Amino acid sequence: MTRTPLLTRKELDALLGGVARAWLDEALAEAAHAGTHPDTAPFDGYAVPPWELRYAAAGRHCGLEHGDSVRALLLVEARAQLPTLTRLYDQGTAAERRAVLRTLPALDLGATALPLVEDALRTNDTTLVAAAVGPYAAAHLGPHAWRHAVLKCLFTGVPVAAVDGLARRARGDAELARMLGDYAAERTAAGRTVPADLHHALEATRP
Repeated sequence: MTRTPLLTRKELDALLGGVARAWLDEALAEAAHAGTHPDTAPFDGYAVPPWELRYAAAGRHCGLEHGDSVRALLLVEARAQLPTLTRLYDQGTAAERRAVLRTLPALDLGATALPLVEDALRTNDTTLVAAAVGPYAAAHLGPHAWRHAVLKCLFTGVPVAAVDGLARRARGDAELARMLGDYAAERTAAGRTVPADLHHALEATRP
């Protein structure tokens, strides 16, 4: 469960048909308009900005395989800030949540969006876990939470290759090595196999 790269606008234009490209043009124009105004929550449950409706419909109009890329472009164009991101995450489908998580590194948020990452890491949805351990987590997640994110990947079967910055952050991390060793010992004692990925992660902790 590794992440495929997000596509640029130019790459999407080369892949989408004419109708889908026209839809994307309109969606990005609406998002750009929103980006010039303060980022505020809707006044009521029906006052959803047009570009947010486009965000939800991205997969239907541009193809499920391009949904993450289209939604990422919309978030960047709208200059989405934490209130909007939190709303889209809380109210969204798994695909919509995943796109929020994957776009975090492209937005000027500092560490303020960590609650979204932490929420995703509490789920057992492997697509969300894989998205949560991307570049944003590598840059902002604290040591304790990051170590548990690595273990979460092992628990849920997400390849540790999905953990951005694993080699850099794990190097010389004696506490992570201890946690991985304990997990391997528990599995061995229970007569269960030790995942090959655990050995890979443990190797990364060497100084």
